[in-house]
Amino acid sequence: MAHKEGFNYAPSSLHSEKVVADGEFVFAVAALDHGHIYGQTNGLIEAGATLKYVYDPDPAKVADFLKTYPQAQAVDSLQVILDDESIQLVASAAIPSERCALGLKVLDAGKDYFTDKSPFTSLDQLAQARQKVAETGRKYMVYYSERLHVESAWYAGELIQKGAIGEVVQVLIMAPHRLSKASRPEWFFDKEKYGGILTDIGSHQFEQALFFTGASDATLNFARTANLANSDRPGLEDFGEASLTMDNGASCYCRVDWFTPDGLSVWGDGRVFIVGTKGTMEIRKYLDFGRGGSDTILLADENGEQVFECAGKVGFPFFGQLILDCINRTENAMSQEHAFKAAELSLLAQQMAERS
Repeated sequence: MAHKEGFNYAPSSLHSEKVVADGEFVFAVAALDHGHIYGQTNGLIEAGATLKYVYDPDPAKVADFLKTYPQAQAVDSLQVILDDESIQLVASAAIPSERCALGLKVLDAGKDYFTDKSPFTSLDQLAQARQKVAETGRKYMVYYSERLHVESAWYAGELIQKGAIGEVVQVLIMAPHRLSKASRPEWFFDKEKYGGILTDIGSHQFEQALFFTGASDATLNFARTANLANSDRPGLEDFGEASLTMDNGASCYCRVDWFTPDGLSVWGDGRVFIVGTKGTMEIRKYLDFGRGGSDTILLADENGEQVFECAGKVGFPFFGQLILDCINRTENAMSQEHAFKAAELSLLAQQMAERS
């Protein structure tokens, strides 16, 4: 399931249910700056979506994409995609600072937009997207893959919603990532382009904090970022942390970093610890260190201890839900406000860290 580098993380599942017939939901891909586009594309296709076009100004990126998805037709202009009335959604993984501008064009063209995280690098971009969604009624959805494309994280959400550990009172998230410095593009080290570590990979964690606690907003108590070990790349932040109090009283702490050691078999030993009023839960996402495997949930309650092995059993329901939401104009996969609020909190945390 997991990969040595996080930017190549593109899960695939045999358990995903096709929710539409061939040709019933048609999408295009534009902007291939981050490898997450492969995960986004996998998820949509496995849920039944039909991939029609791919566009990027770099022919090499397009050629690589077509090796994996030969059914796509390469086009030499974004406008071809925007003008095609058969395209219902555009998936994208542009440079983070460019994601909003592309999304606004997609929404203006009457299509839904599905961008890699982080969806914005500034609060002004967020405000523009909120306004455009209100004007057009289209979706500006975000690929928060550390929950949406992880079977154990998804199933943990189902358990929590069924009351398995009672009311959630605290969420602790540790999200280390492998830097792979030599393999990164130059924009990765330019803070104006990636937005800072809390805006970037931190956005995953704020989304999870909102979801697992069932909150709709939060107050930031503390945020910090630093470059601790990469002085040769002064634009890089390699460590970040933040504390939040959710609007329902639950608390959350998250830590993100680029310090996964080269000897670890996966790109990051991501873990989530959740305390509820009737039990506790640990999610071992990409590696069950010492036991083997991945996608493991450890749950303890008044009746004892349980281990849930989720790999290859849960699938990735988000993508089918997203497709049906686009068709039916519902919000079952994720509400627009939830997607925007996670981004807003990450931007505010980044701002707080820079001012402290």
